[in-house]
Amino acid sequence: MMLLLSVLAPMLGAAGLFIWRPRNRKACHVWTFAWTLLTSLCVLAALLTKGGQAITLLKLTTNLTVSFKLDGLGRLFSGMVAILWPLATLYAFEYMEHEGGDNHFFGFYMLSYSMTLAIAYAEDMMTMYVFYELLSLSTLFLVMHGMKAKNVHAGRKYMYYMLGGAAMGFMSMMTVIHFSGGANFFYGGIPGLKLAPSALILPMFVLGFLGFGAKAAVFPLHSWLPTAGVAPTPVTALLHAVAVVKAGVFAVIRMSHYAYGADLIRGSWAQAVCLILALVSIVYGSSMAVREPHMKRRLAYSTMSNLSYVLLGAMLLTPAGLKGGLLHMVYHAFMKITLFSCVGAIMVKTGRSYVQEVRGMAKKMPFIMGVLAFAALCLVGVPPFIGFQSKWALAVAAVNSGDWLGVASVAVLLVSAVLTAIYMLIPTIGAYAAPLDEAGLEKNSYDPGWQMKAPLLILCAAMVILTFVSSPLNNFLTGFVK
Repeated sequence: MMLLLSVLAPMLGAAGLFIWRPRNRKACHVWTFAWTLLTSLCVLAALLTKGGQAITLLKLTTNLTVSFKLDGLGRLFSGMVAILWPLATLYAFEYMEHEGGDNHFFGFYMLSYSMTLAIAYAEDMMTMYVFYELLSLSTLFLVMHGMKAKNVHAGRKYMYYMLGGAAMGFMSMMTVIHFSGGANFFYGGIPGLKLAPSALILPMFVLGFLGFGAKAAVFPLHSWLPTAGVAPTPVTALLHAVAVVKAGVFAVIRMSHYAYGADLIRGSWAQAVCLILALVSIVYGSSMAVREPHMKRRLAYSTMSNLSYVLLGAMLLTPAGLKGGLLHMVYHAFMKITLFSCVGAIMVKTGRSYVQEVRGMAKKMPFIMGVLAFAALCLVGVPPFIGFQSKWALAVAAVNSGDWLGVASVAVLLVSAVLTAIYMLIPTIGAYAAPLDEAGLEKNSYDPGWQMKAPLLILCAAMVILTFVSSPLNNFLTGFVK
């Protein structure tokens, strides 16, 4: 019951905003935060119960349904979303003061929350695909918020890639359904697929990897991600950290480990192709981040690279690889939502958007730059912080995979770590060591108010806790990644 309530609650909250359309911003914010917190509480209640019972929403055929069921992977993804979404919402209240259109914005913000949770709860490929598409539509209006020419262009490009990827994912899904009936997720793979001809299964798997991977900005389906950075920062923070891109890697993991199955793909040319695409995406994303002068687009390319860390772990097709990938999925969510929120605060408070404009900014924004520096150290992978833990787990899994692509993966991870240090630490050091260009700046501090500071403090505290108390998460992952 809590699964259904947590999906319906943000829908009702969004419907209330669209119908009521309060003129008072405070009323809009209270309404939004109340429904968002209620949703997260419903998710947490579902996570604390044993569950395991399927909830059928729609019966299409005897074997084909739209239904929810909570398993280990769904618990991990929905729990991560439930923790981060209220923090992003609180941050958005202060940020959106200069954007306007709060009713429209927060309505689709809550609707996207609902769609993301539905993807986490999906019992089968059909259910996941339906809400995967609905997530694209609900986030489209967030990317296009304000309807400026650049936002409309970004929205159109976003949908071209999402629809194209969904078409490839649909063909892969129909192959699974054809050979397995209902295509209910089963860790280790759906048994019926083992009888399917490999001449068909392997190309369809690669097609599904590219299709669902489009949301994860896998090369060469990545260019929508930096373009979508024109959206308000609360949107890009969720696009890059929680909702869209993480839904992409989540779908790939569902497809590879819960539909086709690792045993069916391991050692094949399809695995090699997917691994190579992940490795190319890691290096390409990191390299482009080094070259990119715009702060949000730099972080976008960084997201492309780090998402492919998760895909790398998944496509090693070993329990250790999957565990390392999932660990990085969670840790990256905390690091990247923090980084985007800091960059958004700089942009909205000072009007500065480029890396060279951040030089000396610690004098004006000590709080924001301190948080940015800490999150940057985590993302680079400086021991013992969370970025180091997940990257180390991936490197060990790659070495133990026992083939040449595993060794190549370690080399790629090392190259990416160096590039990450360049594109994250050099601007951060410059913010403290370089002189400040005070042109256009007043003498007062530019640090934001409490609504933007509080989520950042909570995120930093969470990253510190995860650094030194990571065993509960590791034990949880070990429980369902076998």
